Amino acid sequence: MSSWGNGVKLSVFGESHGEGIGAVIDGLPPGEELDIDGILLQMGRRAPGRDKAATPRLEKDMPEILSGVLNNRTTGAPLCAVIRNNNTRSQDYGNIMSCPRPAHADYTGYLRYNGFNDIRGGGHFSGRLTAPIVFAGAVCRQILGRRGIRIAAHIASVGGIEDKRFCGTDISPELMERLSCSVFGLIDPNKEEPMRALIEECRMSCDSIGGTVECAITGMPAGAGSPMFYGIENVISSVVFGIPAVKGIEFGSGFEGSRLRGSENNDEFFYDGDTVRTRTNNHGGILGGISTGMPIIFRTAIKPTPSIAKKQNTVDITKGENTVLEINGRHDPCIVVRAVPVVEAAAALAVINILKEVNMLGA
Repeated sequence: MSSWGNGVKLSVFGESHGEGIGAVIDGLPPGEELDIDGILLQMGRRAPGRDKAATPRLEKDMPEILSGVLNNRTTGAPLCAVIRNNNTRSQDYGNIMSCPRPAHADYTGYLRYNGFNDIRGGGHFSGRLTAPIVFAGAVCRQILGRRGIRIAAHIASVGGIEDKRFCGTDISPELMERLSCSVFGLIDPNKEEPMRALIEECRMSCDSIGGTVECAITGMPAGAGSPMFYGIENVISSVVFGIPAVKGIEFGSGFEGSRLRGSENNDEFFYDGDTVRTRTNNHGGILGGISTGMPIIFRTAIKPTPSIAKKQNTVDITKGENTVLEINGRHDPCIVVRAVPVVEAAAALAVINILKEVNMLGA
């Protein structure tokens, strides 16, 4: 399905090379003022064609709000927005109708939809469908911001080049604000040059590179969340895995914590005035699926862009034989850079649903 959420439901529609793509958001609280410039800022961070680290396909990504907003305030009715596709080159995808691209959903989509799926630019499987997710997340993060909740992410790594990690116990509002407005978001700006050099090297060699995104959520009220199957990790993971190219997620100390002893990984509690905190944050702000009030921190693995210009072996499913494929088109040499605002948007969608589920969102 292309719908997600319980309290606040998101439905995404469209294809990469169709007339347009868009989102319907149902369940938003009424009367929430929307800063359109703030929404466009987030859309611009994800938009293609604005940086050498991204695909040269230039799209304005200007959302047209069709319903659910009056005088810049939510009405409580479903909010629908469409984003027109203006710069398509569908002829670049003619040879993948019968010859699926390695590491793409061409083959599985062909099986699932009996060959009727739109393969132009990846169709409904395309990373272009993350634009409506960013729009929806931009709306939700404004609502959350009024309730003291901030969300920001950064490029944690590109290949083997790593940025600093968030401090698990104390993340400044200034850092959160800087990252949430950045196009190439890094905690350590000195890492930008070597990361860009690696991305350019891959681009020039007709290849691509993967990496990771680290996201932090601050201001989450302690006690929000649920155990078992609707815990915070569950909800965040379920929407994050809706982002094409995501192959993994970890919270807090994650897989590194699996190599530690309990005495090393446990976070001891203490009173900070009247507030209970932990001295470390290996639990990533979540225990038993419920917020402790500490920053929620998770990392997401992004695979290398599967569309590369090198010749690759594949099959011709119409002839039933092996063949060689050379991919045309315009593609990101590194998806990670533009994935940062998408991960933030997914986090915002998850948090607004969690708060609404436990009646902590308010009117």
